[in-house]
Amino acid sequence: MSTAFKGDPNHPHAKEELRYDSSSVFLKRTLMREEISMTQFNHVLTHSANGVKTITLNRPEKRNALSPQLIDELTQALSEAETCDCGVVILTGAGPSFCSGLDMEQLETMNARTPAEHRRDSEHMARVLRSLYDFPKPIIAAVNGPAIAGGMALATIPDFTLAVPEARFGYTEVRVGFVPAIVASFLIRQVGERRTRELLLSGKILKAGEALNLGLVTQIVDSTDLMPSANALAQTLLLNSPEAMRAVKRLLAKHAKRRLDEELEDGVEANAQQRSSEDFREGVSAFLQRRRADWPSMHAKV
Repeated sequence: MSTAFKGDPNHPHAKEELRYDSSSVFLKRTLMREEISMTQFNHVLTHSANGVKTITLNRPEKRNALSPQLIDELTQALSEAETCDCGVVILTGAGPSFCSGLDMEQLETMNARTPAEHRRDSEHMARVLRSLYDFPKPIIAAVNGPAIAGGMALATIPDFTLAVPEARFGYTEVRVGFVPAIVASFLIRQVGERRTRELLLSGKILKAGEALNLGLVTQIVDSTDLMPSANALAQTLLLNSPEAMRAVKRLLAKHAKRRLDEELEDGVEANAQQRSSEDFREGVSAFLQRRRADWPSMHAKV
């Protein structure tokens, strides 16, 4: 669970260092330096090399589903990346999935949560997505598998999105009685209102090629080339002026700030309210029980 590999050359991040360093003495020094510099997280791995910081969602047994702890750790990892000496950040997922969205098993216990707690959870989700959008350095998403619901937002809000052919994308919230209220503000800026309505109301799943055609994916690469391609793009970006790239990102964020502030506040409120709805409780239960949902709102009197 620790991100530090304690001098273990079999750790996946240590293997990456082994490709660059042939001297065993220098290797040991590199491993010690990584152990000291890496923050301890439970569900996120971080690794820095050659001016690039890689952040890996690390709940592969849960398809990297977004638990409250993972959301908080990702927010912290991004905050640390803002001030570290890296010039580019890569975001990816461990295992065969990039991110499957909110952790449905944890959402099953939401009946015991208060409206204030629902709002806080919504605010935390909005904060991590806003951190990605406003991040001052270039961010590359290396999408290694399905990116669903909130996971699609994590995959497509970054400046560049590289995806494997097997990747799938979709805002499927309406299928479980939820409202993709927070992600809507970012999606409408990417594909326009008509496409946003289509994607959010249908809950359809997009193949990687379809996401590419919509401009949500930058490039499709084979799985074996995903991280090498992401790192190659990062090295190209590092040749640019850091000051100029920061200025570009700051300007774009400033253009959207006032409108986005208002939209996200509305989104947080709608998100929090829907978490308490009967339809969402039924949707989560149906999903976990692998059955068709019987929506309470369908039987409600008008």
